Amino acid sequence: MKRLLFLQFFAIIPLFAQHSFTPIDIEDGGRLYRANCSICHGALGDGIAGIDLFHNKLRRSKTDDDIANIIRTGIPGTAMPPNKFNDFQSLTIVAYLRSMAAATATTTSNGDPVRGKAIYEGKGTCNSCHRIRGVGGRSGPDLSDVGYLRLAGEIERSIVDPDAEILGQNRQFHGVTKDGATVVGKLLNEDKYSVQILDSHDRLVSLKRANLRESAISADKSAMPSYKDKLSKQELSDVVGYLVAQKGVDIQ
Repeated sequence: MKRLLFLQFFAIIPLFAQHSFTPIDIEDGGRLYRANCSICHGALGDGIAGIDLFHNKLRRSKTDDDIANIIRTGIPGTAMPPNKFNDFQSLTIVAYLRSMAAATATTTSNGDPVRGKAIYEGKGTCNSCHRIRGVGGRSGPDLSDVGYLRLAGEIERSIVDPDAEILGQNRQFHGVTKDGATVVGKLLNEDKYSVQILDSHDRLVSLKRANLRESAISADKSAMPSYKDKLSKQELSDVVGYLVAQKGVDIQ
């Protein structure tokens, strides 16, 4: 069942008449965009005046291949630099831009941020793992600026299908000590001799590998549960509305 909602949001195959992309290709394009393009263009694609990448508001390019070519070669005489992407990688970035516009358009909308905050702190118990401006748990990602970093569609996908994308810094460690104790937590650091994790009680735990009889790091299973069947459509919309508003402005 993994990635079913991801497929629902990103079922754009073929995305362009001349190119076909799988949901995994588009996900990879998103990672490339966030790591290389969002620095200038922003998470919403509108960080540069007169340009809105998610709504095809561009100054020079007309086709998807034009955009991919600019991503690779840059624009001489401007702040747009060339990038070391191959043809396919640059096209997956374009595919991501197109899919994000589609995903945002179909995301539950008209959520109430105030109601969303109440669900976030109450029924959802989200603050037991996540922090917003210093309040909440530490075992999950800090959401203080999630509205700048993620689109509404991406936030909704993370809530209903948290396994769809797991960043390296959010990997989970599972271990069993030689005396039979199970230890689980967010992986912080590891080397040949030890592992450091943050457990579910926000405690820093250091483990010696010599004292472990089993250990594994999960890169494809999130510690966060899916809320697909736990929140109604309106509740989900409200929570997304609250998180989209997390851009340094308090929601009372």
